[in-house]
Amino acid sequence: MRYAICNETFHDRSHAAGFAFAAECGYTGVEVAPFTMAHYVHDITAAQRAEIRDAAKQAGVQIIGLHWLLAKTDGFYLTTPDAAIRKKTGEYLGQLAWLCRELNGTLMVLGSPLQRNLLPGVTLAQAHEYAADTLSYALPALEETGVTIALEPLGPSEGDFLLTAAEGAGLMQRIASPWVRLHLDCKAMSSEPTPIPDILRAQAQHLHHFHANDPNRQGPGFGELKFEPIMQTLDDIGYEGWVSVEVFDYTPGIDRLTRESIEYLKKCEPKKKI
Repeated sequence: MRYAICNETFHDRSHAAGFAFAAECGYTGVEVAPFTMAHYVHDITAAQRAEIRDAAKQAGVQIIGLHWLLAKTDGFYLTTPDAAIRKKTGEYLGQLAWLCRELNGTLMVLGSPLQRNLLPGVTLAQAHEYAADTLSYALPALEETGVTIALEPLGPSEGDFLLTAAEGAGLMQRIASPWVRLHLDCKAMSSEPTPIPDILRAQAQHLHHFHANDPNRQGPGFGELKFEPIMQTLDDIGYEGWVSVEVFDYTPGIDRLTRESIEYLKKCEPKKKI
């Protein structure tokens, strides 16, 4: 398995310090939240882009892509009935694709529940239509950069749109582009009645990226969720992407979460037959 971690985990540490500690703990990839560079992509200078790219190289980790794409921004919305805002949002995602490529990344995780939840008067069917339209404006940039957007279903505690893996796959299939795939997150999947291994098997052909975390919002191994069957299933379905640690509750401490999450995941890897 290839392990990555989300860079906002390191809070006020410099990008270089965060990347170096991730590498020390055994991660070979990092995901970057754009807001750790600037709130808007057009405010991230060429010098900043080069600095973070060089910091990753110096630390010996790969920037695999971006997540929290619309966090800390205003004026963007995935499921709005306003056609102008949909176009603006899709084109902004295209700008993020160019940032991703400049950082040597190849994927972007599209969660951002605050910019996709159902607006008053918008039905679920309409929201899917609007979301597909929004993403259509990003497709030219995705194709040109070779960057894939991975749609992230989130549980009901975070919103009311794309609540299940099946719903995320449905939107992916509606868009019908090789540059739009599916992302699955353990915390989110745990809100479904179907066991996580069964969800993974059902969505194996669509799965492009994977977040490892616990329903308690801490790292894998810091709660009740057992990862042995999850890691076994990823192996069984031939998943070749990244297993990326994403944390929201830092109560145990950043160093512990970073180090012990990957140690636990490695212990949960299926034993290879000799």
